[in-house]
Amino acid sequence: MKWLLVTGGSGFIGSNYIEYVLEHDKDTAIINYDLLTYAGNKANSKSVENHERYFFVQGDIANKNQVRQVFETYPIDRVVNFAAETHVDNSIENPSTFIRTNVLGTQVMLEVAQNYWMIGRDALGYPVYKEGVKFLQISTDEVYGTLEDNGSFTEASPLEPNSPYSASKTSGDLLVRAYNKTYHLPVNITRCSNNYGPKQHSEKFIPAMILKALNNQSLTLYGDGKQVRDWIYVGDHCKAIHLVLEKGKDGEVYNIGGDQERQNIEIAKLILSSMKKEDSLIEHIKDRLGHDRRYAINHQKLTNDLGWQPNYDFYKGLEETVSWYIAQKQK
Repeated sequence: MKWLLVTGGSGFIGSNYIEYVLEHDKDTAIINYDLLTYAGNKANSKSVENHERYFFVQGDIANKNQVRQVFETYPIDRVVNFAAETHVDNSIENPSTFIRTNVLGTQVMLEVAQNYWMIGRDALGYPVYKEGVKFLQISTDEVYGTLEDNGSFTEASPLEPNSPYSASKTSGDLLVRAYNKTYHLPVNITRCSNNYGPKQHSEKFIPAMILKALNNQSLTLYGDGKQVRDWIYVGDHCKAIHLVLEKGKDGEVYNIGGDQERQNIEIAKLILSSMKKEDSLIEHIKDRLGHDRRYAINHQKLTNDLGWQPNYDFYKGLEETVSWYIAQKQK
């Protein structure tokens, strides 16, 4: 039995990932380690809470004693680190929270994992680890900054974060890289485009637009609303994450993209159309500070090396997502 520690497993992507692993990997037990802040909802894991291979521990990734306790209690051999503060607007208002979780928290996880997995040193003095261990850092395309009208981010693109959120995620990524280069800790980093699907927090763009439309409130768009994002259905993302965990080459970064670039205003109109609402509900407001204009992910490395492809059609996925939020509203 493999023992997988998923940090932030009560969040949107983390909870979907746990469901995916329990269904598709029968030889893995999961410890969900989550602080249950506003973005972590224990109800997200209701479908698996009684599963024999699922265990929940409430705790903080930046608290070294709590993290040590988890490693002492369970024979963890792999970590997928989802735990993070992620909302850009919140990072502009309160960047210190993002630094604590996304930078300090990542370093604490790396240090504890290294200490518990290390079984000796080689002739050159580098740590030697138990066979099969890995630390997988879940990151974001926002570490690359913004794009012009053409091109896409590759793993070789420079890291040019433009918000406190993306700067904190970049710092976490660089710590993961450093632990691989300095201590030879087995690691991978994945950087994904914008996710959507069931269970996403209401502060995020697509659920926010859906819920506002449901309540006949204004769908507020920053600036002209023509900011472009590449969208990926959360299920496709989860498949890619687990593939990298199982088969990713040590030390490598893998971009995960959905090949579905859309302007924010286009998505708002699609949501209104699916709900038979008028475009007059759209309201343009002053643009956000440091707002990146366009993201686009090139996932050819992941496709060529590991054989992954996004499968979900954006229109189908958006329709299912709208239906899910409507159903939740009616409960």
